[in-house]
Amino acid sequence: MRPSARLSIVSKISTTSPISRPRTGKGTGKGTGKGAGKGTGKGAGKGAGKGAGKGTGPAGQLVLVALAAATACAHGGRAATVDLTSFPAVSDSGREQTADEQVWQVLNRFAFGPRPGDVARVRQMGIDRWIAWQLTPESIPDTAADHLLVRFTAYERSPAELARDYPRPERIFTERRKRGDTSRTLSPADSATLKAERQRVNRIGAELVAAKLARAELTDRQLLDVMTDFWENHFNVDIRKGSAERYYLPAYDREVIRAHALGRFRDLLGAVAHSPAMLYYLDNWESVADSGRPTLAPARAGHRYPSSMAAYDAMRAAPRRPHRGLNENYGRELLELHTLGVDGGYTQQDVIDVARAFTGWSIVRRQNAPDGEEPATFVFRPNVHDAGSKVILGHAFPGGRGIEDGEAVLDLLADHPATARFIATQLTRRFVSDTPPPALVARAADTFLRTGGDIRQVIWTIATSREFFASTAYRAKVKSPFEVVVSALRAVNAAPDTTPRTAQIVARLGEPLFQHQAPNGYPETGESWMNTGAILNRINFGLAVASNRIPGASLDRWPPERTLASAPRSVQVDSVVVVLLGGDVSPDMRAVLLSGTHPMLATADAHARPDTTETMSDSTGSAELALQSGGPQGLAQVVGLALGAPEFQRR
Repeated sequence: MRPSARLSIVSKISTTSPISRPRTGKGTGKGTGKGAGKGTGKGAGKGAGKGAGKGTGPAGQLVLVALAAATACAHGGRAATVDLTSFPAVSDSGREQTADEQVWQVLNRFAFGPRPGDVARVRQMGIDRWIAWQLTPESIPDTAADHLLVRFTAYERSPAELARDYPRPERIFTERRKRGDTSRTLSPADSATLKAERQRVNRIGAELVAAKLARAELTDRQLLDVMTDFWENHFNVDIRKGSAERYYLPAYDREVIRAHALGRFRDLLGAVAHSPAMLYYLDNWESVADSGRPTLAPARAGHRYPSSMAAYDAMRAAPRRPHRGLNENYGRELLELHTLGVDGGYTQQDVIDVARAFTGWSIVRRQNAPDGEEPATFVFRPNVHDAGSKVILGHAFPGGRGIEDGEAVLDLLADHPATARFIATQLTRRFVSDTPPPALVARAADTFLRTGGDIRQVIWTIATSREFFASTAYRAKVKSPFEVVVSALRAVNAAPDTTPRTAQIVARLGEPLFQHQAPNGYPETGESWMNTGAILNRINFGLAVASNRIPGASLDRWPPERTLASAPRSVQVDSVVVVLLGGDVSPDMRAVLLSGTHPMLATADAHARPDTTETMSDSTGSAELALQSGGPQGLAQVVGLALGAPEFQRR
């Protein structure tokens, strides 16, 4: 292929603009050459239009008819009852996307891409009814996902249960010190025990990421999972912060983020603030009133106020610890990243006073938990809370209060117009465009304030807007590595992987889950994910999926496989374009699918050393993704290249 064609394919996955595509009236376009056909009909529920391509003969048309029947039956005809009265009425006037583009738009933005049968389901339900259905996940049966999660025994346990059942491996040194042995030298038996214990404790984190991936792949409550992923990024916590974090994160995912992902923002904000995972990550668990500040400790002779954590621990007959004083980390990130935004109008003094308001918000540590306190849970310690008066964002906070200080701060921030704008901007950036349309941000912020931070209503405002359905919004977002992997596995109807292997592939593509060190989370804009190496890795990941080299992925599970396996190459290409790419592909990418030769793979081969194969693999090598050409042939090759196409890599 000529060099200009290679540049064209690469540029179409760039982050600066959506993929251009031919458009004719209400269809999806006439395709290119002998391309994807004359459109897919004028309505979302009227079928597949005039076929997959001008060159598809009678035999090819029969293949497409069988293909449509196979994919439409994938869900077994399950019906859903949807109540639209909970949401404001909307109009579809002004929506520039075709009916079929709207189907793919909602499935790629409010779900992790379609599984076989999902496109037919959305067409049958209608766009707005499907969105409303997803916004009420409590009404969606999710039996398959529920049964799957039972297999993740560590993920389902509370922090206290994990602390009890998965003790820290380092306790071996504590036990030796109790016997009077202070040596750090381990015997072979002790070394083996320590290694086994570390592997056992690591199971907690492994199950956490495996459960996240498996549920995203399988669940029918797709928007709930999308929003869980969004909020976990917004309220980022790094599992590598310290050994205690692994005990806190499963409950953080389950009971803090997921449980409040579609509720009211104030409830979510409060759950995060009380979470041991966040308190530990941003060091608030050890933030105490500075020396000399008034606290709520009971008066004692000679000590009116125990003004340090050390004094408090002595009073409780607990092991003495050094005085640490005020820690501003959580106060700063609460203002900058969680609520108001960096331009939210707060000052450094506001940061200090917010941090003072949250002194004493701590965690019951396992090693010295007093009677009546459950290890690894939230606790408010009045004896180290700064009970002095404060002024935050111009509001006076009287002295002498305890935990109410922090709660009042959360109330103030959750209702603040700057928070409404910031959250509306973040949600619009996630669902519409890397450059959020100002008018839509303003309307979403107004909904936030008018409804008291009702996340469902804010999403409804965004999801039914003309900006969301603008032609420029279609495929305007680059998928993150997590989205790439989940959407590919959903597309081929893969079985969920309950091992860490698929999560390791996501990490190799650039997004290790729960391992973003900075509190700002992974980027929501596409330029951070795209470079030549990343594109090449994604292409090879697609080929690995189609080659049955990814756990759970096999084309035998893909409904169209039986019909297409023996079809002519041109029919395979036309059909794969319809089923995996929404019927729309660029001329250059169609040429790649027809020829089976990708210019980027050819270039990589030309520069590769003969005795070296760069791989993308887990610790066992079972998920190897060789960065070289060759690989699958026939239908598997077409599917693999389509999964690596710019049209699939964008959402």
